[in-house]
Amino acid sequence: MPPKTKEKGKKTGAQKKEDAGADVEAESAHRRTVLEKELLQDHLALRRDEARRAKASEEQLRQRLQVLEAELEEARSEGKAIYAEMSRQCRALQKEMEIHSRKLEEEVTGLREQLEMCQREAEAARQEAEQALRERDQTLAKLRAHVADMEAKYEEILHGSLDQLLAKLRAQASVGQGCAETSRQVQGAAPPVWTQPPGSLKL
Repeated sequence: MPPKTKEKGKKTGAQKKEDAGADVEAESAHRRTVLEKELLQDHLALRRDEARRAKASEEQLRQRLQVLEAELEEARSEGKAIYAEMSRQCRALQKEMEIHSRKLEEEVTGLREQLEMCQREAEAARQEAEQALRERDQTLAKLRAHVADMEAKYEEILHGSLDQLLAKLRAQASVGQGCAETSRQVQGAAPPVWTQPPGSLKL
């Protein structure tokens, strides 16, 4: 019987060892479970923090996006206003340039017409001056010819008159001299004294 007791004691020691191993394993499992739980809690807390940060970042980004959209809309409005003002100024400048261009064209047209009229008047004046010069030359030529003809006629008349006058004077002198000689012969008187020689009478 004692051997059985010994075997039973052996079994009891082995059982104790097994129980101790089971306890250790259970403790280890419990510790692992606790660690896993803590890890899960830490991971969950980390996820929650990340979610909160992500949400906060999302909110910041949303607010920033709203600000940027507002700034963009304001910039678009300013751009539209600037474009409208520039378009208005461009149209006004274009209209002013068109008016100025029309005025210049009208002035150029008027100046061209004045120039053409002045050229026509100058041409007419030149032709009139040339015609007047030709007429003057013709008149002068006629006058010169008429004067020369009259001078020739006057000279001819003068020479004829002088010749006739000289002939008359010579005839009168001859008659006077003959009468004087006859009177001296008849009366025996002295011949008359002439104050001027015969043929020297003034005309």
